[in-house]
Amino acid sequence: MRSSLRILLSIHGADKLAAVTGEGLFSIEKPSRVKADLALALCSLLWGATFVVVKNALDHASVFIFLAVRFTVAAVLMLAFSARLLRRFEREDLFAGLRLGSFMFLGYAFQTAGLQYTTPSKSGFVTGSSVVLVPLLLAMFWGKRLARGAYAGAIVAVFGLYFLTIPAEGIAYLNRGDVLTFVAAGLYAVHIILVGEYTKQHSATALSLVQVAACAVMAWVMAGVAAAIRWQPARFEWRWELYLGILICAVFATAVAFSIQLWAQRYTTPSHAAILFTLEPVFAVITSYILIRERLGGRAMLGAAFVFAGILIAELLGPPAAPESPEPIFEGRVYFEPWWRLEKTKTEN
Repeated sequence: MRSSLRILLSIHGADKLAAVTGEGLFSIEKPSRVKADLALALCSLLWGATFVVVKNALDHASVFIFLAVRFTVAAVLMLAFSARLLRRFEREDLFAGLRLGSFMFLGYAFQTAGLQYTTPSKSGFVTGSSVVLVPLLLAMFWGKRLARGAYAGAIVAVFGLYFLTIPAEGIAYLNRGDVLTFVAAGLYAVHIILVGEYTKQHSATALSLVQVAACAVMAWVMAGVAAAIRWQPARFEWRWELYLGILICAVFATAVAFSIQLWAQRYTTPSHAAILFTLEPVFAVITSYILIRERLGGRAMLGAAFVFAGILIAELLGPPAAPESPEPIFEGRVYFEPWWRLEKTKTEN
């Protein structure tokens, strides 16, 4: 944890970071959007590196047991640094965190299950398509009009997903791991939308803690159910590879990264956040090559390039970014207006 705090210090400046305060894991005063963007890039690096780590860890543990241990360790660590937060904890924070935790858990469950059957690099790019799904879901369920760039980006990304996931032999040979990962991408897209909504109304530290704790509880429940119905026997081997995977995923990719994300998205634009999240699959490819020498084939590389291009097109030519401002500008009530509020407004009018 000390090393993770040093990372935060290098990004935000030692004079502006107060660790173990009433604000939780970290508290930063008047950060610039550049620092918030750098923080989100760090999140993408941490998440991208976990694809190959999780892939190796699943050789020694079942999916739900791995997720349960990962999120339990992360929740304990976050609670240790957020003890004072409990004094100001509100019921609304709990409900919002549980909603975030539900979508986050489902996303991780599908993505982790998919990694059993697909490669870390492909999983990274399929997961990255969640950024393209964000504006589409906003149009479908939040009543937002899409710019032409959003449609163009979605078409290009779908074209890329075809070459990335469907082999030359045809759709009959589609890898089920890629299908599971695409479902996870949709769930992550909803999570991104809800993060944008809730971080302006609730404590970022509270949301971070509750969503991670909720993931831990759900994972333990599913581990018990899966073992009881003999769908997935509980398995946890005492191997150092598994310990390392849990350490990296629980401490850095969960406790640190999601705390940073929930804070940083308050001080940058939705477009900036989404573009920075596109770096995750790039980091997944780089780390997979470095650690296990994995290389994508020509067809998969072509698909990955189109997916990446589609993501950039959707964000650069899609919804306009909010104007520059020294204050938090990730305004959920403007950019991510939930469907239930739209219905309420229509009824009142």
